[in-house]
Amino acid sequence: MNTDRPRRPLNPLEDPARAFQQTPRIVIAGGAGFLGRALAQNLVQQGREVVILSRRPAPARGPIRTVVWDGKTVGEWARELDGAEAVVNLTGRSVACIYTPENKREIISSRVDSVRAIAAACQRCAVPPPVIVQAASLAIYGDPGDRICDEQSPHGTGFSVDVCEAWEGAFFAEPGGPRRVALRIGFVLGRDGGALEQLAKLVRWYVGGAAGNGRQYISWVHIDDFCTMVCWSIANPAAQGAYNATGPNPATNAEFMRLLRKTLQRPWSPPTPAWAVKLGARFIMGADASLALTGRRCVPKKFTDEGFQARHTDLAVAFWELLR
Repeated sequence: MNTDRPRRPLNPLEDPARAFQQTPRIVIAGGAGFLGRALAQNLVQQGREVVILSRRPAPARGPIRTVVWDGKTVGEWARELDGAEAVVNLTGRSVACIYTPENKREIISSRVDSVRAIAAACQRCAVPPPVIVQAASLAIYGDPGDRICDEQSPHGTGFSVDVCEAWEGAFFAEPGGPRRVALRIGFVLGRDGGALEQLAKLVRWYVGGAAGNGRQYISWVHIDDFCTMVCWSIANPAAQGAYNATGPNPATNAEFMRLLRKTLQRPWSPPTPAWAVKLGARFIMGADASLALTGRRCVPKKFTDEGFQARHTDLAVAFWELLR
């Protein structure tokens, strides 16, 4: 592969779909899930080749190839990073589980190990990727109530915060090397997967009331805006550090569920008491109730200050487009 091809300067404020048209390929680690599939398809529509790093083999789908990796050690997969325009790391064990000691270890290790493996692979590249875009989480702010959180807000406390700090700490630990951007991802709204699909099922079954008191905030982002945020982070040479990857208008849980019921033409549903949420989460969903009973009111201040504009800012319209 000719790695000496001329590259025109990138304008961080232009359409990212045009800003890196000569990209040979983008590598998406952990790209077999909901976010990875959507991002891969978005990149393919822009004319890019996509390589997904996954623990499970899969047949090639046009310009999308899957390469097997274990998420923790450098192997043959590392060749895909050599000469790539960017790496996007979405790897991480799902947090939708009971927080047993073993699950806690896996949640942390799956994130930290993948970060370190990619960093080690980049060091071995003849032409390392110039940028790594790393998934992170708004959970780093803990449960701040109705206080608005931007990227400079203090971190919270608890297991979820510990995970986020270990995750970002490993990512930003390596001096030099590729430019690093961490996206603290909010509640992503999209089709064919994600948490919205599960909530829509509850509403369709007439049990779509607020969780607990309903005052906890949901910082949501449309899947299209999420994909554009990734592309923007790749195309913008000044992008560096942690960004809140969420929309500008978070909603309370009660308002979120009200609009969801309205979109799906379902009547009012009574709120589910916190004790019932805890029982249902543990014995039906097999997850920790904090995922439903805590929230964060986050805004994408760094993105906004640096010129990024979300296209989907109205929750009711986003629901209509995605679900009707």
